[in-house]
Amino acid sequence: MLGESRARASIGVTAVVGGGGGSGDGGGAGWWDDDMSLTGCRAMETEFVRRYHRHEPRENQCSSALIKHIKAPIHLVWSLVRRFDQPEKYKPFVSGCVVQGDMEIGSVRQVNVKTGLPATTSTERLEFLDDDEHVLSIKIVGGDHRLKNYSSVVTLHPENIDERPGTLVIESFVVDVPDGNTEDDTCFFIEALIKCNLKSLADVSEHLALQNRAEPIEGHQACV
Repeated sequence: MLGESRARASIGVTAVVGGGGGSGDGGGAGWWDDDMSLTGCRAMETEFVRRYHRHEPRENQCSSALIKHIKAPIHLVWSLVRRFDQPEKYKPFVSGCVVQGDMEIGSVRQVNVKTGLPATTSTERLEFLDDDEHVLSIKIVGGDHRLKNYSSVVTLHPENIDERPGTLVIESFVVDVPDGNTEDDTCFFIEALIKCNLKSLADVSEHLALQNRAEPIEGHQACV
């Protein structure tokens, strides 16, 4: 969509210069061909990253940001993203979730992960939720995986796509590089998961948008 390279984002400095090491090529088929990197991004997208995704990676950490354009209005996409208690609504690798708390800042969720990934559970805390600005931030605080000090931010921004209401989604993260792994390996793995999640978010949101457009206007009788 925005080029073939997978340039890393040094968040808060520049949206296209590496903050997690070198770059690689995200080749392959299927959803992977839908490039979501910041390479070639527009000034507006760069400004959103600078404003909302200001991670400050420490030594032995990597950080990146990915974008996705979704052909669905922002209120539909946000209705899925904001559900901290139901990530399985669009995340294909999540089989279930139990939340401790009342969906307030500091609430913790226990996420069950489907087989096929090197983890079965992840414990995550809600760091920030803004329904007006459409911002969600979480931090991983436990689980049987190697993602230590992982924090992510998701922001949604309205835009027009093919003369219809659409949504720009930006998701960024910062995480420790595990012992025995490189920055590239770590970012490549997490970017793959995020790309899959964003692809699924687009599929679910666009399906809902099509359903809404197909519903007849109240009081209107179809011609026979």
